[in-house]
Amino acid sequence: MSDSGRRKPPLVAEKRYKSAAKPAKPAKKPSPKRKKPAPRKRGNFVTNAITGLFRWILRLIWAFTWRIGLLSCVLLGLAVGYFYLTLPPVTELLDGRANGSVTMMDRDAKIFAWRGDTFGGAVTASSVSPHLKNAVIATEDKRFYYHFGVSPRGIASAIRINLREGRGPLSGHGGSTITQQTAKLLCLGVKYDETQWESEAAYEADCRKGSLWRKGKEAIFAMAMETKYSKDEILSIYLNRAYMGGGAYGAEAAAQRFFGKSAAQLNPAEGAMLAGLLTAPTSLAPTNDLEKSQNRAGVVIGLMQEQGYLSDRAAKEALANPAELSEAAEARAGGYFADWVMSSGPEFFTRNSTADVVIRTTLDQRIQKAAEDALAYIFENKVSEGSKAQAAIVVMSADGAVRAMVGGRKTKVAGAFNRATQALRQTGSSFKPFVYATALEMGWSSNDTILDEELTINIPGSGPWTPQNYDRKFHGRVTLTEALQSSLNIPAVKLAQNVGLENVRQIAADFGLQSDLAQGPALALGASESTLIEMTGAYAGILNGGSSVTPYGLVELKMQGDDEPLMTATGGIGERVIREDAARELIWMMYNVAQHGSGRRALLDDRQIAGKTGTTQAARDAWFIGFSADYVAGVWMGYDDNTPLKGVTGSGLPAEIWHETMVRVHEGVPVSPLPMLEGGSDPKKSPGAGNGENDRTRRGIEKLLDDLLGNGGNR
Repeated sequence: MSDSGRRKPPLVAEKRYKSAAKPAKPAKKPSPKRKKPAPRKRGNFVTNAITGLFRWILRLIWAFTWRIGLLSCVLLGLAVGYFYLTLPPVTELLDGRANGSVTMMDRDAKIFAWRGDTFGGAVTASSVSPHLKNAVIATEDKRFYYHFGVSPRGIASAIRINLREGRGPLSGHGGSTITQQTAKLLCLGVKYDETQWESEAAYEADCRKGSLWRKGKEAIFAMAMETKYSKDEILSIYLNRAYMGGGAYGAEAAAQRFFGKSAAQLNPAEGAMLAGLLTAPTSLAPTNDLEKSQNRAGVVIGLMQEQGYLSDRAAKEALANPAELSEAAEARAGGYFADWVMSSGPEFFTRNSTADVVIRTTLDQRIQKAAEDALAYIFENKVSEGSKAQAAIVVMSADGAVRAMVGGRKTKVAGAFNRATQALRQTGSSFKPFVYATALEMGWSSNDTILDEELTINIPGSGPWTPQNYDRKFHGRVTLTEALQSSLNIPAVKLAQNVGLENVRQIAADFGLQSDLAQGPALALGASESTLIEMTGAYAGILNGGSSVTPYGLVELKMQGDDEPLMTATGGIGERVIREDAARELIWMMYNVAQHGSGRRALLDDRQIAGKTGTTQAARDAWFIGFSADYVAGVWMGYDDNTPLKGVTGSGLPAEIWHETMVRVHEGVPVSPLPMLEGGSDPKKSPGAGNGENDRTRRGIEKLLDDLLGNGGNR
């Protein structure tokens, strides 16, 4: 049977290939049943109680902590706000000194010394040299521009260092930022009130206390400053107020004092040196120890290099050429001369002024160096090593203008005992010219004679006194010139008695010897005490023709910034003491002392000099005082404790010191002759004591008339 009539089903791939058939949908898996949590194991009652108590304590602590924290933040904000409101404008905070300063200038208007708390003028962080600004930040607070006044990282680091070095956490390193240091410089806004503090030193000590309470207050004040002022304004206050040694407050004063230039002109080495002083300004001051200051500057340069403020090349150059002191700074603040000007000037301006004063003086720095070098040369080459003998030198012009002063062997000092102005010593034979000045003024001539013979004087209350010559000999009849030339004692005593001891005393006083002068005949031999500056000034009166002088160093005083002076010279030539021809004849006699007598070691090769030696009893003091036509110089030598000198007289080392000084002083000075008059050349005068007796009578009458007319007897 045929199946052609059947209808064949179509071929279906799914049926042909079972593997390709469409997969059936998977049956849904039943969702897993959640496991019931395991029942909590219950502890015993004690454990549960402790745990609950612990949780309660934590919650309580947290509740207190966030509330106390919030309250602390509020109180801190109020404290910062209070200080913020009390802070004045920046300009009022730049100069914080209680007292003013004195700047001294030499005869050429060059600064050579400072006294008091110097403030060189206000500077800003942008006006100073960038090297100084960078050095300060690198050294004192490298994160200055990134913190809010207090650096927690710096404090933590400081505490760690202190503990590691065996100190208390707040002892030693403080971790203070520049802002905190500035707050301390401002004394946290507390101003000095003399009614509240025993002294300014006590006030400053309180400002620098390092207690925990003080540190906290300092931090609050610092944050207030950060809120009130910009970073550069804070840095400006710091740069103006920070003490940098040598009496200099602020960058400008320090730059002027140490380097003789403005703070804007400092190079990297100089900027590093000033920044290095901030940690210990007194001990590191370059005027105290230049080498130590340079070493500290080297450390600062290294910090600047590490922090990118200096290139390797610039740092290397700065290390190879360390900062050096200016000439004025190297002279160590003017030494004895500056101290003398301060003590002799008006106290209101020189010591008690709250303003800045500028004084122009008579000092000649070339002559000052000449005197210092001469003294050093003699002690190095002519004095036994280890000797404690001292010496002093004064050089002045004939009008009393002091050009140089050395008050002791240590010349680079300030505030030291000044043997030129403060030491009262017996004058010895250096007083004798005033005996002869009196005789010449009263009509004697340098050619008049006097008998050198044994002499005994009965002194009421003391008994007989027999003076001796230095050589223990008698020389018979000698002229006054010969007597002074050989420094004979007996003729001087006889002459003083002849012309009157009171007259000698008066002439010496009129020439400027203000100390109490001896009453007895020993006056003629220099038994009285005087200072070197008084004696040198009295000799200046002889050189200038017989008029008294008042030694002076102050030429002009004015307030800083003013053009008109408040006062001018306080000394100079005064009234006439003896006639000019008498003074010129005395110069002739003193010229012979140097040329042929005891002062030969003082002679200068190229010019005339006149002078007189002096040696006191037991050689406790040795003097040489003399002059050329241009300058008068006095030298004293002795021990501070009055120990006798060994083998030293005025004709020895003092004359040699004088010689060495004046050789240097006269370098480049044209040669001029002494204004002297040889004795007996005046035809109107006849030799002999009788002429002197007549002149004494004339002078007595003149004095009586002066008294009657109210002239006070001034000549």
